[in-house]
Amino acid sequence: MALEAHVEELSTKHRNLDKLIQEEESHPSVDDARIHELKRQKLLLKDRLAKLQNPQFDSR
Repeated sequence: MALEAHVEELSTKHRNLDKLIQEEESHPSVDDARIHELKRQKLLLKDRLAKLQNPQFDSR
């Protein structure tokens, strides 16, 4: 059960980052460095989720 809760928590963070990226991209003065960092964080979360959901997963 703890694993499922952790996966759900990471999924929520991933969705929130996606929303934040969309908000940042919609501003007239886009901060490319911030968007790049948010996308990097989102990708790291995606990799962690994949590893938790499929222990054989290796992104390399």
